Amino acid sequence: MKVTLISIPVQDQEKALQFYTEKLGFLKKKDEPLGGGNRWLTLVSKDWQDGPELLLEPAPNHFEPSKVYQDALMEAGIPWTQFDVEDVSFEYERLTKLGVEFSMKPTEMGNVKLAVFNDTCGNHIQLVEEL
Repeated sequence: MKVTLISIPVQDQEKALQFYTEKLGFLKKKDEPLGGGNRWLTLVSKDWQDGPELLLEPAPNHFEPSKVYQDALMEAGIPWTQFDVEDVSFEYERLTKLGVEFSMKPTEMGNVKLAVFNDTCGNHIQLVEEL
């Protein structure tokens, strides 16, 4: 068994596509219309193009429980998911210069360093570096 797809709920797929590709550096893999203005829109890491796909899921716009859950996590400051990086401090500086807003600056906790940012699409995302 292996993970091949991870879903992140987004309120606007086009805005999410721009943020995740232009700011975070992901690459678009699939973009297929599903009807009703929705798309099967997946991304991959430029550093791991054969790795899991990241689905930019429009569920909060069509399924109220998804929106309620997303809003609750956002309000509580809890990250939806995490992305591993080589150097959290480097990514923090790079992304801050691109206008990304962080709710938690790079912080060491045990054997990891982490930071948390707002993806502008309804989610907090955590960056993690193993020390």
